[in-house]
Amino acid sequence: MSEPVTVEISRLRDHTDSGSVELPRYMSPGAVGMDVRAALDQELTLPPGGRAAVPTALAAAVPPGWEIQVRPRSGLAIKHGITVVNAPGTIDPDYRGEIRILLVNLGDHRYTIRHGDRIAQLILCPVGRVAWRERDSLENTDRGDGGFGSTGVR
Repeated sequence: MSEPVTVEISRLRDHTDSGSVELPRYMSPGAVGMDVRAALDQELTLPPGGRAAVPTALAAAVPPGWEIQVRPRSGLAIKHGITVVNAPGTIDPDYRGEIRILLVNLGDHRYTIRHGDRIAQLILCPVGRVAWRERDSLENTDRGDGGFGSTGVR
């Protein structure tokens, strides 16, 4: 495993009515994603089809050349239909505002989020920059312009 990358993080509101939440952390030695928690002064209930930007009371200084991806927690998705609406979300290196998790309830029942609930995973990923080179045509491949499902087997 490679050495950890240092990412500066700041608590924006230490004193919500319910207190501060712990920093995102890996929940097992082999975990790739760090669980992040909701920072709420009161419960938030998502009806079926409902969406919300759930506060975390955290801001991060992601190093240049990296992003933090926001991904759903599999347990919330399978048990309750709660997922990240823009999965994966991206926290850019130049963003310094509060990290908010965009959740949607795809389930059949109302779901209540409470202060300190684990609501998503954060994953630090390296990113490259693109330098486009425009061409009149591109090299052919076996797949060609075959789109969605074109490589699948029935």
